[in-house]
Amino acid sequence: MADTVTTLDGSTFLVTKPNGDIEAGPTEPDGLFFRDMRHLSLWKLTVNGIALDVLSTDALEYYFAQYFCVPPTGTIYENPTVSIGRRRYVGDGFVEDVVVANHGTETRKFELKLEIGADFCDLFEVKDQLAKKGKYYRQIRHRQLVLGYKRDDFVRETIISSTVPPDILDENFVIFRFTVEPKQSWTMRLQVTPVEGTMEYQPKFAGKMGEKMRQNLAKWVADAPTVSAYPDAVRVLYQRSMVDIAALRFEPETRPGFSIPAAGLPWFMALFGRDSLFTSYQLLPFNSELASTTLQVLAERQGKVMDDLREEEPGRILHELRFGELTHFKERPQSPYFGASDTTPLFLVLLDEYERWTGDTELVHKLEPNIRAALEWIDKYGDSDGDLFIEYKRKTDLGLENQCWKDSWNSVLFSDGTVAKAPRALCEIQGYAYDAKVRTARLARDILNDKTLAEKLEKEAKQLKERFNKDFWVPERGFFAIALDGDKKKVDSLTSNIGHLLWSGIVEEDKVKSIVDHLMGPKLFSGWGVRTMAHGEGGFNPIEYHDGTVWPHDNSIIAAGLARYGYRKEAAKIIGAIMEASVFFNYRLPEVFAGYPRTLTGFPVRYPTASSPQAWAAGSPMLGLRVLLGLEPVGNDLKSDPVLPPWMGQLVVDGIRGRWGRKRVAAEQAGAPSMEQMFTRMVTERALEKEERVA
Repeated sequence: MADTVTTLDGSTFLVTKPNGDIEAGPTEPDGLFFRDMRHLSLWKLTVNGIALDVLSTDALEYYFAQYFCVPPTGTIYENPTVSIGRRRYVGDGFVEDVVVANHGTETRKFELKLEIGADFCDLFEVKDQLAKKGKYYRQIRHRQLVLGYKRDDFVRETIISSTVPPDILDENFVIFRFTVEPKQSWTMRLQVTPVEGTMEYQPKFAGKMGEKMRQNLAKWVADAPTVSAYPDAVRVLYQRSMVDIAALRFEPETRPGFSIPAAGLPWFMALFGRDSLFTSYQLLPFNSELASTTLQVLAERQGKVMDDLREEEPGRILHELRFGELTHFKERPQSPYFGASDTTPLFLVLLDEYERWTGDTELVHKLEPNIRAALEWIDKYGDSDGDLFIEYKRKTDLGLENQCWKDSWNSVLFSDGTVAKAPRALCEIQGYAYDAKVRTARLARDILNDKTLAEKLEKEAKQLKERFNKDFWVPERGFFAIALDGDKKKVDSLTSNIGHLLWSGIVEEDKVKSIVDHLMGPKLFSGWGVRTMAHGEGGFNPIEYHDGTVWPHDNSIIAAGLARYGYRKEAAKIIGAIMEASVFFNYRLPEVFAGYPRTLTGFPVRYPTASSPQAWAAGSPMLGLRVLLGLEPVGNDLKSDPVLPPWMGQLVVDGIRGRWGRKRVAAEQAGAPSMEQMFTRMVTERALEKEERVA
């Protein structure tokens, strides 16, 4: 997607070429996608039969882009006298304003042709290169072009209209013929309206919704705390991340006017339980409304019955919700799909953390039935064999083999690289379950007035911690196994998962130092962050999705875990490395990047299919700022204990909302290098690395 331009809003995203055209390949996520289906795969504009060259493209806001184009003259000796501007606003379809300007001294005649097509591919069909099973149709309806697709009761359409009536309206293209006088211009607006069944979704910018959307973004930014720092790159990263999260928000059908984060572009523009929970946690010092809505939406869709296709169980929190063709016909289980074994304890973790920041006891009371159902799922369905540990094994071949955040099929490997046998008990999930029981015990005692439940949960948490530290510890290697396999064997590869154990608090004190040494050692720490798997393990690959790459969100959780156990300098080192890496991605942290050592490359290497923007990657700087400032809610007050990376001279966050109202927290340290010194250091590093590679 390097040579594409992306605009998005909620359940709509648009990926185009730099000149604004769409010519989607069979496996490329280009085009207009709406509610998991591609509603445009071809949108090509020509002027007098000539394809447009792009002068410049500006994606000024996440929902708006403009393209400045010219028809090429065919020679460097003749400058264009015609320019074409395309201004596009995305949201529930899109509107496009086209301006053809005649900069010359003679009257010009134009024929503007727009080729249009829609393959109506489900996003899963794009990913997996699957053939369509329904029938296409094209119609001209009320002087509008209608592209359609029907399979039994599943219908999707795309309606194309314009403010200027076309001279030719064909089922495959439209043509406009017009004349422009010297120094004058011609303008029209195109509108692309998606249809789901019988429901037409009017593009937001076709009417008053556009202004409301602009106001919503302005309010989102204005309500958030302000960040200032030295170097200023920290503020730029924060602002970029806040806008990216704003772009990924969408309104759930059950809670209009409220928003919840989608996971990421292009493959994950949907509700994901785990991603929404983690992102909401990361953002709590900066925005608590996302957490409130996320908790309520997930509670509304909490599992109620046994359903093997969707892996639904009573009390379980969903993993993913889709609206495309394949889920409609149960050819994919995401309608919704519940195959995640960490979302349920994470739901309880977020609820407690949300209440600690906001004091919103009303929501805790409202969700009490969901709390109890989640606890029952952990004990009855999560721990299916009664050994105190949550295990998973998929119930359908359509489901995920690994039901944790590292959900690729090969993410749970022994040190020799062999795949662990299912069912698998992942280490960090036990940590989440421990934390969930400790936190819910507090809610039960202090808010729900259920002392019996509180005592029960505290006893269970103590037993789980003792059992976990005994059964998962690999004494000969000095760290916790990533999992117990189906035969209860310790899966002994060294991975970043051990950092999540610190975050949850399940690690006994006598084991912490060894865990920290591994996390900060050269096998796991690349210089840009902690790798998902350590260099030297049998399955390690610096460009394998979960077996050697660096994930910003993973590092933010690890840093929070280090801080929890008092290793503040190490936590600051990780956050500082991720922040430095963001500079090379134009301050937009991607989902994942390669795990090559910093001493080898001098810059973080892109991962080819990483989502960008991605919600919990964008949320990582927020949790990072919390870690650096040592922000912790204590009763009705906000405590702070700053520890900054050596290169950061100042950090100020003003307007942190919570029980205390709003608060300003500032930190400074002497001896931080100047911007000139930092630049010189980076240039010197690159030069030395180049010399080493040549040698």
